[in-house]
Amino acid sequence: MESDHDFESLALGIHQEYIELDLFHYGLAVFNESEFEAAGLTKEDRDLLQYMAVQEAGHATLLTNLLGEAAPKQCTYDYPFTTVREYIDFMQKLTRWGESGNWGFLGHMDSREAATLLVQAEAIEARQQAIFRQLLGLHPMPIWFAPGIPQSWHWTLLSQYISSCPENNTRVVWQNFPALHVVNQPNPNRLHANDTEDWELVGNRTGDPSKSTIPSDDSCVNNTETGYSCAPAISHDRVEPLSFPGREVFLTWDEPGLAVGPNNSYTTSTTAGEPRYVAWLGQFNLTYTPLTKTGANSGKTYQPKADTFETDPALNGTAFIALTDSTLYVTPFNLSLINPHVRALGLYQAG
Repeated sequence: MESDHDFESLALGIHQEYIELDLFHYGLAVFNESEFEAAGLTKEDRDLLQYMAVQEAGHATLLTNLLGEAAPKQCTYDYPFTTVREYIDFMQKLTRWGESGNWGFLGHMDSREAATLLVQAEAIEARQQAIFRQLLGLHPMPIWFAPGIPQSWHWTLLSQYISSCPENNTRVVWQNFPALHVVNQPNPNRLHANDTEDWELVGNRTGDPSKSTIPSDDSCVNNTETGYSCAPAISHDRVEPLSFPGREVFLTWDEPGLAVGPNNSYTTSTTAGEPRYVAWLGQFNLTYTPLTKTGANSGKTYQPKADTFETDPALNGTAFIALTDSTLYVTPFNLSLINPHVRALGLYQAG
C-alpha cells in the first residue's frame, strides 16, 4: 500500500468480502432443499450460490495478500432473515452497498496497482448483485450507471451486521452515521409493492430485507401471470413498479451516540445541523427533496423525478438515501464532501 487511505479503504473492503463469504455459505446451511424449492430455486441455483461463495474466498485472499499481517480477520455476524426470499433480498442489498462502496474509493487510491486488482474483483461483485436481483424476481440491472458511495456510508450500512471480531482486530476508522429508516419501504414480495403497511421489514436495521411472510393473496411469488410474477427469472416485466416518482415516503431516524458494529465498539455520530432535506443517490446524480418534519425524529418527503440522461431515471434499483442539512452540490468523484452534512443514512428499494 502507498498510503494510509489505501490501507483503510482496503481494510473496509475485506470486511465486505468476509461477510459475503460467510453469508453465501450460511444460507445454504440453514435452509433445506425444500425451502429453496418453495422459493422457486433449484439445485442448480444453489450450486450457483455455492460457486459465488468460492469467488468470495478468492476476493478475501486477494485483499489479505495486499494488506499483509495487519489485515482484519474474519468476524461473526448477525443476520436478519428467516426465509429464503428474505435471505436473497438481504444479499441483493448487501452486494449493492458492497459494490458501490468499492467504486466510491477506487478512483482515489494512490496505488494504481492495487486499484487495478480490486477493479477485477469488483466486476464480479456487480454480476453477483444482478444475479441476486434475478433470484428475487427483480429486474437485474434497472440502472445505466452503478453509484459509488463514500467509505463512511459503506461502513455505516455494513457494520450493523457484524456482531463481534477477534481480539486485536485492526480497527476500522470510518464514521458510523445514525440510521435512517424508510417506514413504508416498497416490498418486492407483494403484488402491489407500494401497498406496504407500516414497517414491513424483518427488523429495524437499514439493510434488513422486506418480510416475505405476507398473506398468499398479496404475494407475487407464486403468481404466474405476466406482469405480476416475482418468481426467480432472468427478468420480469412488472405492471406496477416497486416505487414511482412522487411517491410519499415516510421516514424515522435515530439519534447519534448509539453503540453499533463489532462488539458494540463503534459509536454513531454526525456533525450535521437540523435535517431539512433528503438526498437520493441511485446513479450519478445526488438529488434532493425537501423534508417535512412530523416529529422530533420523523418526517416525510416524496420520491424525486429526475433523469440522469433522457429516459434514464436517476433513482432506480437498490438506492441510497440520506438526511442532510443543506443541498450541497457534489459530483460522483467528490461525494464524500457531503459527509459533514449527513444527519442519517439508509437504503431505499426503488425498483
